[in-house]
Amino acid sequence: MSSNTPQQPTRDLRFFLTVPHACSYLEGREATTLFLDPQESPGQGVYDALALLGFRRSGRHLYRPHCEGCSACISVRIPVEEFSPNRTQRRLMRRNDDVSLHLRPAIYDPEHYALYADYIRTRHADGDMFPPSHEQYRTFLTLDQPYARLLEFRLEGRLIAVAAFDQLEHGLSAIYTFFDPAPELERRSLGTYAVLCLVELARRRELPHLYLGYWIRECRKMAYKQTFQPLERLEGRRWQRLIPS
Repeated sequence: MSSNTPQQPTRDLRFFLTVPHACSYLEGREATTLFLDPQESPGQGVYDALALLGFRRSGRHLYRPHCEGCSACISVRIPVEEFSPNRTQRRLMRRNDDVSLHLRPAIYDPEHYALYADYIRTRHADGDMFPPSHEQYRTFLTLDQPYARLLEFRLEGRLIAVAAFDQLEHGLSAIYTFFDPAPELERRSLGTYAVLCLVELARRRELPHLYLGYWIRECRKMAYKQTFQPLERLEGRRWQRLIPS
């Protein structure tokens, strides 16, 4: 069990609720989202405090689910020093030994966008991010803040994946990963490999956690998060060990 208590922002903050809308993860459900006042800049101190309370970042917005009668979305994180890759993950790391990693600021890059658009069209044509657009990409994954970064994955110079993440005081926060959907790259499991690389990056930077966003037990697309053990979940204001189902 994690004993850390969230630090509170040093001043009053305003929050807003969206109107109920169709849930992106559970069919037939409605969702409501709690947002930090859009006039607030997502500065480092406020972000650090709110991340410990389960908030995530999308572009300039900090948010978390706030659905009446539903608590399916669970914030999860990996305690970096306790994590040990399983046999499948170790095999995956060896399989990607030939991939080079490059850190970049979270600014717009046409090469990144082209990969993102291909990924959305191929893998998420049935989702609310389809069809992709330059404006959608910019507002979602670019941000002129020192904590916002992109991690490039290249194979012999070819861009095959990009992982957007933030560096917080108490860990890295994985925002979104997109990758080349070409069939010949499928066995590389680039989404899982990106998480393993972010765990290692957090370890090298002596940061205790990697935040993976929300996990929903009933959502098949999120099942991969349980393969990273141990995993902690946020209950109320405390982070506790998540027991695998």
